Amino acid sequence: MLTERQRLILKAIVDDYIRSAEPVGSRSISKRDDIGFSPATIRNEMADLEELGYLEQPHTSAGRIPSTLGYRYYVDHLIKQQDADIEIDKATIHSFLFEELNRIEQVIQHAALVLSNLTNYTSILLGPELFSNSLQHFGIVPLNDHAAVAIIVTNTGHVENRTITLPAGLSMDQLQKVSNILNAKLAGVPLIKLKSKLYSEVSQELERYVGHFEGLVQVLDDALKAGDEHRVYLSGTTNMLIQPEFKDVDKVKTILDMLEETPTVMKLFSSLPHGIQVRIGAENDHQAIADCSLITATYALDGKVLGTIGILGPTRMEYGKVIRYLDLVSKDMSTIMGRWFYK
Repeated sequence: MLTERQRLILKAIVDDYIRSAEPVGSRSISKRDDIGFSPATIRNEMADLEELGYLEQPHTSAGRIPSTLGYRYYVDHLIKQQDADIEIDKATIHSFLFEELNRIEQVIQHAALVLSNLTNYTSILLGPELFSNSLQHFGIVPLNDHAAVAIIVTNTGHVENRTITLPAGLSMDQLQKVSNILNAKLAGVPLIKLKSKLYSEVSQELERYVGHFEGLVQVLDDALKAGDEHRVYLSGTTNMLIQPEFKDVDKVKTILDMLEETPTVMKLFSSLPHGIQVRIGAENDHQAIADCSLITATYALDGKVLGTIGILGPTRMEYGKVIRYLDLVSKDMSTIMGRWFYK
């Protein structure tokens, strides 16, 4: 547990280092109006913070820089997300994102561009194919009296097979009828609308031909959860080049190469919980970004997460500002998706 004085000094060091990218000394901290401690007192506290693992001392400097643990404490306990300058940009974010765009893909690309421009970091968005993809064909292949394979084909050629448990007493003739009804009612329907169509139009039709249709509808609901494909959108990748930490060309190349590997990026995002998450330095799962911080936020529709927004930058990142931007943009994206779906 840090003392209040240690908390103030740690916050001051992180704030100064984020701004200057230079190791922070006790003298510069003592000049801050919000500190009020002598350089000697600050030096002692900095030594204690270093011993506790919150600060590090570069070999060439008498000043300190935050460690991963120091950044983590800063993010979890010290930052203030409601920065005044961000309130000014809220209208800018809204005006950019709520432009009349013709396709969801344009909205996502636009959001990536807005975030990279506002933060001067690299933005990464995982966007859903659910809006543009539709069901092309649904097939049911019986395995025995109790099980079958559901085959889902989308208009993009994506094929997914799922084993389903058949309700008791369902004949082969009824099974074929179910397949015919599904294709008649759902072919061409966007994947995001399948569930609502299933429980409205399809269930009414099934009730006419199949006994105990309620259980069958639930089975079909599980089977139709296909096509949750995502596409990766990037913006501001060259922003890495303007950060002092990334003067090493080979280091930057390693990061950029990783960002071009879509499966790698998707795997990086897939292990993240919902909501806003912050991964600092070695907390990231990929060695290429072990010196970076990745802040992510999800956007959703009716409680279903549709995609993830991420900001990648140095560990010396403006955490409060980035978190606030991601919070605003993720909420706007959720609103936009709702308007797009329900219009």
